[in-house]
Amino acid sequence: MKKIIALIMVVAMIASVAALAGCGNSNTAATEAPKPVLTMATNASFPPYEMKEDGENVIGIDAEIAAAIADKLGMTLEIVDIEFGAIIAGVQSGKYDMGMAGMTVTEERLESVNFSTTYATGVQVIIVPQGSEIKSFDDIKAGEYKVGVQLSTTGDIYATDDLADSKSEVVEYETGNDAVAALASKKVDAVIIDNEPAKSYVAANDGLVILDTDYVTEEYAICVAKENTELLDKINAALKDLIADGTVKKIVDKYITAG
Repeated sequence: MKKIIALIMVVAMIASVAALAGCGNSNTAATEAPKPVLTMATNASFPPYEMKEDGENVIGIDAEIAAAIADKLGMTLEIVDIEFGAIIAGVQSGKYDMGMAGMTVTEERLESVNFSTTYATGVQVIIVPQGSEIKSFDDIKAGEYKVGVQLSTTGDIYATDDLADSKSEVVEYETGNDAVAALASKKVDAVIIDNEPAKSYVAANDGLVILDTDYVTEEYAICVAKENTELLDKINAALKDLIADGTVKKIVDKYITAG
């Protein structure tokens, strides 16, 4: 009888352990559930903020900062490469959670989306061929030139506005690459674009130089749909931490060397 009771107790203990193990597996499965996705819309032709690696993966300052934000929020980052001019509409409609593409806050854009706190500063500059008679934006405004810009960028917005009453013409291109290619082939006389991409384009195209005088200084931020205030607050909180602990500066310094 004692042996039977002992056997029953052993079986009960085994069943109990198995039940506990089952609970443990359930908790593990819950822990390992897929993270929610944070979708970032960008235009990967704006080095060093966003560019393609091996023609596929999007890398750069914005990509790394976005990944750090996603990690802070316990989310998985998904980057979608689209036309720059389609980013705000895509975010506004809810197709993408946020837009991050070296994007400047403007009054016009604020009518459609909200922006995070700024995380980087950009400078619009002018690229010209070596030996060009253009020495500053004033020369463009006073003369009769064709100026290449990327469609819907602040370079496009500023130049179109500033040259409205001049004889010079703004020529819009889908990408910065296209605008610089047009300059290299003498289809336009100058290109207005952010300083850091300008450096990359000039390095890749012999005979082009950046003028010493800056055109416009601006700050970059992340756009979020107006109704998605919860996400905006979370992004701002994450950015605050990432700026405070030096993560943002480390990422920027990785791609942009001082001087």
